[in-house]
Amino acid sequence: MIKSMTGFATAETTVKEIAVSADIRAYNSKHLDVMLRVPSGYLHLEEKIKKRIAERIARGRIEVKIQIKDQSEGAIAFEVDHVRVRAIQSALTELKNEFGLHDNISLELLMSIGGIVKQTERVAEAEIIWPVIEECLTVALNNLEVMQKKEGDFMAADLLKRLDYLDDCIGEIENDSGGLLAHYQLRLKERLGALTREMVEIDPGRLAQEAAFLADRSDISEEIVRAKSHVQQFRQIMNSEEPGGRKLNFLLQELHREFNTMGSKIGQADASHRIVTVKSELEKIREQIQNVE
Repeated sequence: MIKSMTGFATAETTVKEIAVSADIRAYNSKHLDVMLRVPSGYLHLEEKIKKRIAERIARGRIEVKIQIKDQSEGAIAFEVDHVRVRAIQSALTELKNEFGLHDNISLELLMSIGGIVKQTERVAEAEIIWPVIEECLTVALNNLEVMQKKEGDFMAADLLKRLDYLDDCIGEIENDSGGLLAHYQLRLKERLGALTREMVEIDPGRLAQEAAFLADRSDISEEIVRAKSHVQQFRQIMNSEEPGGRKLNFLLQELHREFNTMGSKIGQADASHRIVTVKSELEKIREQIQNVE
């Protein structure tokens, strides 16, 4: 199963008079990185929220915003900053006495200065609020997974087409490499003939021996076998239920290594051209799996 790392989801849950909303945005990242925003009164629940996210998501940058509204009676109150009021009153009284002012220090005047009455919100107890947060977070994560799987299906279809193309290319490279012995015999004979101007008789046995030596040095059968195995493993990981982004990235690096080795060994123009084409295709696959969880 291929799942994208990017996505967006929201959820809202209301239990009695407590409403919780969760917004989740997911981006590409090599590791799991959770950025969490919760109301200041509920910071003690951050670790529990992050743990729930880590149970569902293997990697990616996850930005989560939790909002909590307690609409029960007494949830919102106002308190007076007595220290500030006394300080303001003292300053205004001093001002009156200093300049002989006769205006009264009214409530309206104090309120116009501001900061003396503050709104406070009651923080719900953990055993009351946590089940609501957990339910809302679960719904949001489920919605996110639906979106990521949908995008992952499109990615998987594209990757499978590219893997089929790789299989075809590997088969063609294997066929091209099968005629290496005859290729080197002909090339050696042509070069020696050019050097000796056909004036020296070439020993067929010696020619065959040297051609076999060159063909052995250029043998890519092991690389072909490993490349086929890597492509097969790639498909198996894509079909697995476990997140496979890191494994796919590792296999892609191994495929690059195998084709680089083939390119350095083989000297045939057709095979070399196909290897260049394959490496270009591997780069396109690499761009895709950067977004696979």
